[in-house]
Amino acid sequence: MHINEDQLKKLLIENNLLTEDKFSDYQKEAAESKVDLQTLLISKKVVSDRDLTKLYGEEIGIRYVDLSEVQVDKKVLKNLPEKIARKYSTVVFEVGEDGKFSLAMSDPEDIQATQFIKKKFGKSLKIFITSQTEIDYVLDQYKAEFSEEISKAIQENKEISIEEEELEDTATADSVREIVQEAPIARAVNIILEYAVKSRASDVHIEPRETFIQVRYRIDGVLRDTMTLPRQILPSIVTRVKILSNLRIDEHRIPQDGRIKLNLAGKNISIRVSTLPVMDGEKVVMRILDESTKAASLEELGFRGLALGIIKKNLHRAHGMTLVTGPTGSGKSTTLYSLLTLINDIGVNISTVEDPVEYRIPGVNQTQVNTAVGMTFASGLRALLRQDPDVIMVGEVRDKETAEMAIHAALTGHVVLSTLHTNSAAGALPRLEDMGSEPFLIASTVNTVIGQRLVRKLCPDCREEYSLDGKGLEKIICDFGLKEELLNIETGDKEKKKLNDLGLESKDIESVKASIGKKSILQILEEETELLDKVSEKTGREVRQEIFTKTDPRSCRSKLGKTDKFSLKLYKPVGCNKCEQTGYKGRLGIYEVIEITDEMGSMIVRKASEEELVEEAGKTGFINMYQDGFTKVLGGITSIEEIIRVTQE
Repeated sequence: MHINEDQLKKLLIENNLLTEDKFSDYQKEAAESKVDLQTLLISKKVVSDRDLTKLYGEEIGIRYVDLSEVQVDKKVLKNLPEKIARKYSTVVFEVGEDGKFSLAMSDPEDIQATQFIKKKFGKSLKIFITSQTEIDYVLDQYKAEFSEEISKAIQENKEISIEEEELEDTATADSVREIVQEAPIARAVNIILEYAVKSRASDVHIEPRETFIQVRYRIDGVLRDTMTLPRQILPSIVTRVKILSNLRIDEHRIPQDGRIKLNLAGKNISIRVSTLPVMDGEKVVMRILDESTKAASLEELGFRGLALGIIKKNLHRAHGMTLVTGPTGSGKSTTLYSLLTLINDIGVNISTVEDPVEYRIPGVNQTQVNTAVGMTFASGLRALLRQDPDVIMVGEVRDKETAEMAIHAALTGHVVLSTLHTNSAAGALPRLEDMGSEPFLIASTVNTVIGQRLVRKLCPDCREEYSLDGKGLEKIICDFGLKEELLNIETGDKEKKKLNDLGLESKDIESVKASIGKKSILQILEEETELLDKVSEKTGREVRQEIFTKTDPRSCRSKLGKTDKFSLKLYKPVGCNKCEQTGYKGRLGIYEVIEITDEMGSMIVRKASEEELVEEAGKTGFINMYQDGFTKVLGGITSIEEIIRVTQE
């Protein structure tokens, strides 16, 4: 799809993506660099290929279809031969019950293509528009299945399998390099990576076992066994990966780290490679990073309500520190990148020191840690302070020196963003003390602490409604101190305000209303007349506190009475082809956010415990990750089992 400059200008200006002056600047830049204007705007991330296609479709009256996560049935796909599909950049992705074919085209205004397609399919046709990237993704599905392709590559590779002993001799390294670059094994590695990208895997594990090679993908935070390969091709596989990542192919005794840049399935992919000698050979782990992905907004990450307001307010203060905490793989770096994107502006000098630089952000000065030459977080941070920064991002506070430098930077008028490995938001403050930072300095520099975990989202295509009752319902009521403000949902602005105070947006309210049975749980709590009498006098913040005050299970159960007549309607995972039978697709954050108030600062100075800090935070509406997760369970976004898995197990 190529849009002429006049149409392009109209689309971007009318949708407030560019001003007329800015568009003229890009026109000049494109002319000077002899680059197509549309390509330049997409590369500069003024607009994504997908969004531009969608806007263009609206302009010419053709519906847009998102094919990026569609697994098209092979029989449906083959209604159009691969050669024709590639020639005209079009694919058949669905055949309706009425026998009509649904086609996606990157350029529906290509007269030659549309005439040919209409001649072949006649009137039984529905045409949609999609981006070329998404067309390329579906075109790849013409290929054979994963296991078939790998098996074919391995079969072709039998004649040139490389024994481990050959690689011990450094004299053979050049010849091995030549063999592996041309061998079918190179195709096998590409197939493994391509399917990892298509499966939305974050990591690929190639693990040697005694008699076979195990390949596993980490998808939505969980490792899945993908396939096994013959043991004899391990040296070839490892060597191919090392060649791609510029590692020494004759070194097998020590760990090595490298990086690969590839274009896979129409996406620019950066792959972080780590090799490790283990008992049965060399293990390879590859972290996949999609460089074409734009940083998500805080709302898209799952921040809502009071927590979102706290973050935005403190992020725009003139100085101070925002810390993101959580275990490895909990999405801390993603949150940091979203925070940086939120404040990234031409008038702000943002500098980072990271290990590694995972995503490139236009307009941000990003520095890679290199301990081999003495470039550590502390030394990098010290150098950044001489670079006239407004905002500094330190990938991780690991030691006393880095902590002291970060606090010093926040004290001297800079906004500092960083991460800490702690299990909760409140735990970050004692952790800084343990590193040797003075409590009075922590109290005066830290503005906000975010604790987080990642939970899997229910697949919207196969999730199933069910009723939670009996002991399960009793546990939910007791764990959350649920009151009628949350469960007796009627219509009207008053009730909607109560839900918004919980961090639930208007679009979730209908889902929550639908999740409650005809008999409200309020009926169970009718004995609590004192609470019911004074509810209407409470402010939104007080209501929020009341709902999320933990109740002693024993006293709670004594008031509940029989619960067998009542139920709460939630959703559970089922499994379908679109989520590979897991019941989950994608991930979302659950969060707890603590704002360091004056009172909390005084408590930090007198070295209050983590429990005391949480209790104080509760007075201003703090809810923990478990509780935040439950609001997302009520919205049908995830399951209660998933919340329990990441917060309590």
